[in-house]
Amino acid sequence: MVAAMETLGNPSSVHAEGRAARAVIERARWQLAAATHSDPEEIVFTSGATEAAGMALAGRALDASGIEHPAVLAWTNESLRVDPRGIVEVEDPAHATLQAANGETGVIQNLPRGIAVTDATQAFGKIPFSFRELEPGCAIISAHKIGGPKGVGALLMGGKAPIAPLLKGGGQETGRRSGTENVVGIAGFGAAAEAAARDLNDGTWCIVRELRDFLEGILLESASGLVFFGNEANRLPNTSCFAAAGWKGESQVIRLDLDGFAISSGSACSSGKVGPNQVLISMGVDESKASSAIRISIGPATSREQVSQFALRWIKYYKRHCERGN
Repeated sequence: MVAAMETLGNPSSVHAEGRAARAVIERARWQLAAATHSDPEEIVFTSGATEAAGMALAGRALDASGIEHPAVLAWTNESLRVDPRGIVEVEDPAHATLQAANGETGVIQNLPRGIAVTDATQAFGKIPFSFRELEPGCAIISAHKIGGPKGVGALLMGGKAPIAPLLKGGGQETGRRSGTENVVGIAGFGAAAEAAARDLNDGTWCIVRELRDFLEGILLESASGLVFFGNEANRLPNTSCFAAAGWKGESQVIRLDLDGFAISSGSACSSGKVGPNQVLISMGVDESKASSAIRISIGPATSREQVSQFALRWIKYYKRHCERGN
């Protein structure tokens, strides 16, 4: 990204400076294609996953479930059933959208071949993802979920995807998304995709999974009434979502934040909304437990010592909560 900042030309210009900027974008496109097992011409760069979702879903009225991201639910019919494990049943893939994995519970879906649209934002980079093998109409991905910059994403478009440009103008991205490309952000996206593919192949996320399981084991030993969500299904290696009944998730977030631990009680995109976790409600969880849920996300840079320290602090406050309740 630092090097790309010195590439001053407009990537749509034909002079040397413009060609240099275009080369940065096309290199990133190839990096992303290699990481997603897609063809470079299938990739359209966007301002993020929300814009990519709008491109893929506008005017199509596809079926979806209540566990989808709000950027998907804004364009779809919430009609698909979610079972208590967090698994969605899809009977007509060609007229449905289904996320590859949930960002709050970590539950990985069994994507049917030929699904019209899949939101792969949470799954990409953490588990194997092959656009070519799944043959979805479209797939949505984002840079910042794999350690890249915020404000850049992409839509992977199959050859038969009925997509009309959401943004019209100069005809950039071969007429599929107008507007001067974010050269610096796209360079960062490509580099992050290459690094993510390397980490996945090196087994980095297997170590993350072991840390997640280590954390859950410690918590279960000290809080017998703890309920973990999605743990009966296959989950992303970094995600743990659980509830201690009667202890509001927002209170836990505030308390742990004061101690330097960044956790959440729902999607960051739902920030400011008070109420139970809607993903859990869609799974049939009662409002009391859903309101007490928190999500813990760890990553390749998280150490065992940090996990242990978090567990000790959480247990301390949990016991204090129980004492006050009694």
